[in-house]
Amino acid sequence: MTFDRAKRAFLDMVYPRNCVGCGRSSPETFRFICWDCWSDAAKVEPPFCGLCGDPVAGAVDHGFICFSCSAKKPAFDGARSAARYEGVVGEALRQLKYEKAIWLAPDLAEILRHCLMAEYPGQTFDLIVPVPLYHVRRRARGYNQSAVLAQELAKRIGCQTIPSMLRRIRPTATQTNLTAPMRLSNVHNAFQSRREKWLAGRRVLLVDDVMTTGATVNACAKALKQGGAMSVHVLTVARG
Repeated sequence: MTFDRAKRAFLDMVYPRNCVGCGRSSPETFRFICWDCWSDAAKVEPPFCGLCGDPVAGAVDHGFICFSCSAKKPAFDGARSAARYEGVVGEALRQLKYEKAIWLAPDLAEILRHCLMAEYPGQTFDLIVPVPLYHVRRRARGYNQSAVLAQELAKRIGCQTIPSMLRRIRPTATQTNLTAPMRLSNVHNAFQSRREKWLAGRRVLLVDDVMTTGATVNACAKALKQGGAMSVHVLTVARG
């Protein structure tokens, strides 16, 4: 038994793990998500828009671009999400974001890694950039959940992450209860890239916890490309 496995076994004995979804003790699929809860999670699977990744109902036997992306091409080059923002995934993300449950980040990063492998096969990225929080909100929360996820994912795929590459230059209202047009207006020109000389020509993987209309990640991608990024692909744990 390796030292890490021995350490985990000891910690499991002293601090028993429970599934964040059903409460079952010592889940094996992930550290805090059991197989049954993960099996029941609503995965984001085809058919979905080839650009923004928004799923559609019904049978579609060919690639397609949704109406929104056709009407106005987003700044990002692709967006994919692992699961719907519900069930065990939604609960894990809510606890990470609002209850300081940092210990859930490795499980969620592993979900991101599997999604990355499935949806961006053969793609290589020069750096991972998280969607930033405004500095006042970050201080109040104590951390940026997207940066925590980005750091965990970076360790798993051997890619550099630079949380300071992108910054939110003005406060924005929470997007939760806003309509799609209001979301666009809310984040318009809210982000700015840094280190433009280093960013030039780079292939960026933009990481966030949840994507709903895509307004936030689109604004981030626009700022990164204005800073010189060659491409920006989006990866989120959940789709709202």
